[in-house]
Amino acid sequence: MEKIRIGILGTSEIAFRRFLPALAQCPAFEYAGVASRTPEKGKPFADAYGGVIYEGYEALLAEDSIAAVYLPLPPALHYEWGKKALEAGKHLLMEKPFTTDAADTQELLKLAEEKRLAVHENYMFLYHAQLDAIEKLVADGEIGELRLIRAAFGFPKRAQTDFRYSKALGGGALLDCGGYPVRLAARLLGETARVTAARLNQPAGYDVDLYGSATLENESGQVAQISFGMDNSYKCELELWGSEGCLTADRVFTAPAGFAPVITLRTAQGVEQFTLPTDDSFLNSIQVFEQAIKSPELRAEQLAAIEREAVLTQHLAALGRG
Repeated sequence: MEKIRIGILGTSEIAFRRFLPALAQCPAFEYAGVASRTPEKGKPFADAYGGVIYEGYEALLAEDSIAAVYLPLPPALHYEWGKKALEAGKHLLMEKPFTTDAADTQELLKLAEEKRLAVHENYMFLYHAQLDAIEKLVADGEIGELRLIRAAFGFPKRAQTDFRYSKALGGGALLDCGGYPVRLAARLLGETARVTAARLNQPAGYDVDLYGSATLENESGQVAQISFGMDNSYKCELELWGSEGCLTADRVFTAPAGFAPVITLRTAQGVEQFTLPTDDSFLNSIQVFEQAIKSPELRAEQLAAIEREAVLTQHLAALGRG
């Protein structure tokens, strides 16, 4: 079977440290090379993983043998280079957020649909086996009827030069760590999820929000309370509170390859912990991208999920900023 040749736009740390090791485990793909406006930055990639160093993003996109692109650039560049990749006929694996604006996201999704190309937003945690295990425990009635969802993701402040703190580069807590609990709430609440309240906090001296919170509900009346921040103590957790018990997971967004997650179930009968098998969410995410390339049905599902999350995020931003 012919392999899918894939290239990388940009020499980001996540591409080197996470994407390429996971890609090496995907026999359906062949690594073609990395593009950089500063070619010497591509040398560590070539030394460790082989591939061509393309001088400039346009050079990689012009390569006819490359069928797919991984795009881990800062968020403000996602629309421009995502559009150019799709116009060049490349399937697109985009780091989150897909773009910084719902209208831009919708435009790219429409372009992908017209060109019959796969697009995939790399929220890796969605493809970790622990999420399926959590949903099965709820479906099996282990906590009774679901009453409330709480999800939080935040981390201490990073270097001031980090793109997350730059509006020009598409920074802000909502677009970075906030996207994780938004996407999880959308999955758990289903297609009728909507944002009913939100608050984004932008301290003096910053041009982006540093932390925030929101409430989402669905037509059944189920509620998710989410919080996020990039100037906070570290937190990465999910709590599902039901009529008969409570379920918690402490690494729901960031479980690395080789880590065995632990789910805690508290009921009137006591406390029970489930240690789950290790998994590799980055590898799983790439494999879903491969499946979307081959499956029109999955491509359509991905388009709908990305658009729904973009619209929820935009609504949350509007409410949160007043």
